[in-house]
Amino acid sequence: MLKHIPKQLSPALVEALMEMGHGDEILLADANYPARTNNARVIRADGLTIPTLLQGILTLMPLDPYADYQAVVQAVVPGDKNVPEGEPPVWHDYRAELAKAFPGFHLKSLERFDFYDHSKQCFAIVQTGEQALYGNLILKKGVIA
Repeated sequence: MLKHIPKQLSPALVEALMEMGHGDEILLADANYPARTNNARVIRADGLTIPTLLQGILTLMPLDPYADYQAVVQAVVPGDKNVPEGEPPVWHDYRAELAKAFPGFHLKSLERFDFYDHSKQCFAIVQTGEQALYGNLILKKGVIA
């Protein structure tokens, strides 16, 4: 056992966070995301939501202050009637957690298939139990100063 490791982070996820370097990215994927199709390294976190994982991850992993963005979401498909006007509600949770860890963060948005292509370059994908539509979130790792 170790002290101060958030209980929602599995050993496999902590290992991946430790192995990532500056500028590497990790995708926290919702339950519908085609993780295995888009990346060879998939870590399972089926019983957890992304906001719960995000809280734990951001206690350990700094975000990249040198990049144009610190996080990426998958843009809402134009005309999607399943999303209320504005943005998916789960993004409000993401913004709140990101702001606590990195005031002034920039959240980038990518079209669905561009997001899929981008995820192929991620260090790993964490497949969660998140059921919120457009729940996918990529984080860009920073440096320990």
